[in-house]
Amino acid sequence: MLSGRCDRPVIVGVLLAAGAGSRFGGGKLLARLPDGTPLGVRAARTLRSGVDGSVAVVRPSDQALAALLEAEGLDVARFPGADDGMGASLAFGVSAVPDADGWIVALADMPFVRPETVETVAGMLRGGALIAAPCHQGRRGHPVGFSRALFPELIRLGGDHGARALLDRYAGQVELFESGDPGIFLDIDTLRDLPGGRSDTGDKFLP
Repeated sequence: MLSGRCDRPVIVGVLLAAGAGSRFGGGKLLARLPDGTPLGVRAARTLRSGVDGSVAVVRPSDQALAALLEAEGLDVARFPGADDGMGASLAFGVSAVPDADGWIVALADMPFVRPETVETVAGMLRGGALIAAPCHQGRRGHPVGFSRALFPELIRLGGDHGARALLDRYAGQVELFESGDPGIFLDIDTLRDLPGGRSDTGDKFLP
């Protein structure tokens, strides 16, 4: 899956797509955006555009989603322990590509992140950042990149808090860049969060 040039660090995207989507009513990542694209596919395309390879972590039962993501060129890692939480899914995804020089962790229910945001995070990792992420007015957003130096800790994560423990532990080494991308905060939790489903799709961009 790795397609990076030999003269630069190889950065892999890890798309976390194994959530139950219970608040949405199920099938969240297959819900279609106004242009007809499933929101999980939109998130996958954006992530893949800025990295050297990508893997999606899905539930074994999500066959339709897995097929769509494979068709987009992502490797799919089916995780039987998806109910153990986002941290466990992140660890599983990173461990599926252990030879990368860094990983950008993206959430499949955040389809509005811009490609240039992913590219900037990848560039910061290649430049030596331990952890890199976009921010707006001091508030950190997604996706978040992690250096290979954190591999042993990434694959030990568990629970529902993703990489929050690592972000807290290395708070002084997190490199942020000011972003004008509202997608770094916009996630889809319920039907109301879809475009047209709420009065202001930019409300989560506010600090």
